[in-house]
Amino acid sequence: MPTMKRQSYGRVAVLSSISGREGNASMSAYSTSKAGVIALVKSVAKEAAADGITINAVAPSMFQTPLLQHLSEERNAALLSRVPMGRIGQPLEFAALAAWLLSAECSYTTGQVLDLSGGRYAGS
Repeated sequence: MPTMKRQSYGRVAVLSSISGREGNASMSAYSTSKAGVIALVKSVAKEAAADGITINAVAPSMFQTPLLQHLSEERNAALLSRVPMGRIGQPLEFAALAAWLLSAECSYTTGQVLDLSGGRYAGS
C-alpha cells in the first residue's frame, strides 16, 4: 500500500467466495473467513479510494480446481445443484475478470464483491 499511495495508483483483486456472501452448511469456518475478506476489502477500499487505489473481491462458486477432487461426488453434486447455469466455472473465466479488475480500465470500481457463481448469488 505505501508504494501504491506514493504512485497515486494501484489495483488489488482479492479472492473471496460465494460462501462469504451466503454461507455454506458444514463450512462455517470457511464461510466466516471469506466473509471477513469481504469486510476487509470494503473497508480498505474506502481508506484507499482517494489515493487512486481500487480494491475489489471476486466471489466464485464452483470452479474447475483441484479442490473439487477433495470433495465427495455427493458434495460436488449438491453444490452444483445450487448453480443456475448448471456447470462448473473455468479458470479462464476467473482470469478474465481478475485481469479487468487489475487493469487501468477498472478505474471507478472499488470496494465491490463481484459475483462469479453462475447465477448462484444473483443479488440475493
